[in-house]
Amino acid sequence: MGERWYTESVIYCLDVETFQDSNGDGIGDFQGLISRLDYLTRLGINCLWLHPIHPTPGRDDGYDATDFYNVDPRLGTLGDFAELLHEAANRGIKVIIDLVVNHTSDEHPWFQSAVASKDSPYRDWFVWADKEPADRFQGMVFPGEQAETWTYHRRARAWYYHRFYDFQPDLNFANPLVRAEIKKILAFWIQLGVAGFRMDAVPFIIELTEPGRSEAPMDFDYLTELRQHIQWRRGDAVLLAEANVEPEKLPEYFGDAGGSANRIHMLFDFMLNGRLVLALARQNPEPVIDWLKTTPKLPPGGQWATFLRNHDEIDLSRLTAEQREDVFEQFGPDEDMRLYDRGIRRRLGPMLGGDRSRLELAYSLQFTLRGTPVLRYGEEIGMGEDLTQAGRYAIRTPMQWSYATNGGFSDAEPIRPVISKGEWGFEQINVTAQRHDPASLLAWFERMIRTLRESPEVGNGTCACVDQPLPPGVLVHRADGPTGSMLFLHNLGTQDATVDLGALAKDTHLPNDVFADQEYEPVGDFTQLQLGGYGYRWIRLRRSNS
Repeated sequence: MGERWYTESVIYCLDVETFQDSNGDGIGDFQGLISRLDYLTRLGINCLWLHPIHPTPGRDDGYDATDFYNVDPRLGTLGDFAELLHEAANRGIKVIIDLVVNHTSDEHPWFQSAVASKDSPYRDWFVWADKEPADRFQGMVFPGEQAETWTYHRRARAWYYHRFYDFQPDLNFANPLVRAEIKKILAFWIQLGVAGFRMDAVPFIIELTEPGRSEAPMDFDYLTELRQHIQWRRGDAVLLAEANVEPEKLPEYFGDAGGSANRIHMLFDFMLNGRLVLALARQNPEPVIDWLKTTPKLPPGGQWATFLRNHDEIDLSRLTAEQREDVFEQFGPDEDMRLYDRGIRRRLGPMLGGDRSRLELAYSLQFTLRGTPVLRYGEEIGMGEDLTQAGRYAIRTPMQWSYATNGGFSDAEPIRPVISKGEWGFEQINVTAQRHDPASLLAWFERMIRTLRESPEVGNGTCACVDQPLPPGVLVHRADGPTGSMLFLHNLGTQDATVDLGALAKDTHLPNDVFADQEYEPVGDFTQLQLGGYGYRWIRLRRSNS
């Protein structure tokens, strides 16, 4: 990989605790993950993103840390984690970890000290109000599960602020000591060998909260400080941020008004995610085309991270009410498939009715759009969800490896039930079964990712829609970079289509299909490009040997 390795990566995200158990306690661990690194290598993954690995009371799946300088003992030791980094590096895989520092657990020693006395050195590490704030019931992230954002603490005799649950008090980023501590945390893990961080809830990290002020000022300069800090420690370290904000605010997360790329390297493209799902629901690419044409211009080195599914619900809050209803009707018709009145808590396989051709189309489209693709564990074999689990846990079930007990995840009672019944159960869907089937979804993902890795212009080149008359449901876009040019055709509809792109023929050299849903006639002069229902074609237009 090049200097900006993150532009040529395929990121695979997983929960260590639900991936592979090595010691028979029912909980996935670092040694179990090490034993599956060769699987990830074969899949084509070159970056691992690990969800929270710190010690935790476990009230919010690890997002309530009690120690930012250690690992959850259920997952192993710091030595085990260091061994994971070493073994991953041997296979060309970089590892990034979740940085969840907007808040701590209320059991964290910092907060315990803060509530014990107003004279505690940690008192000002959190956000307090002596009187009930006027905005007590504003800004809740989990409506229906969260009653308020300011909670009175009897022992502290004050109100403390929490953007998330009441057991997750926010840190006070107006305090220089807190800022310095976060830098120490970053430096610690970089020194250990991580390649970067997925920063959770970044808008709340730079929000300088004050009681009664619902529109708090945002300190973007702190992102510049963090960027400089990590890159002095490790030149190729990366910050991948979660910032689901309005489109006009996105450029500020990448760099300052002068156009410098001096803040976050990568942002998850939530706007694209919502429009991808809407396009699939309507079988119409217009929402995607609209966003690609209006996407804010990024500074050099800035990169989008694309995804179809992640560890949370599919967030439709950036869509209109009518658009959300269209998506709900198609992909979340039952109330228990929805969450927080804004999202869907399902995996893509069941959402698309197990339709293999439609699954391929969806992931082909995601992986060929500008940016770095992120793949959630289990999607490569078409895993389903367990809607009997609460909230977001529906899509956080253990990995399904084989026909063995608990899908090969663990010999003991698993930390979370493995899907065991119906068409999504581990006896129907598992890695072993698909490994023996050359036509399986897993085999398809391996071929697609290999082809993507041979097409670096997708990640580090330009992306543009081909603006020519096209049949209904068809999206055509191209990627151009120093290594050459690629053309991508996707048919979101069910009807076969013929596409005339003859105007492109003069700008090609030995064009040919490199990946497609079926064998098509050679591209010829581009005037009769065939495309099946839910079909896709990746066409190499030309290659540069320089």
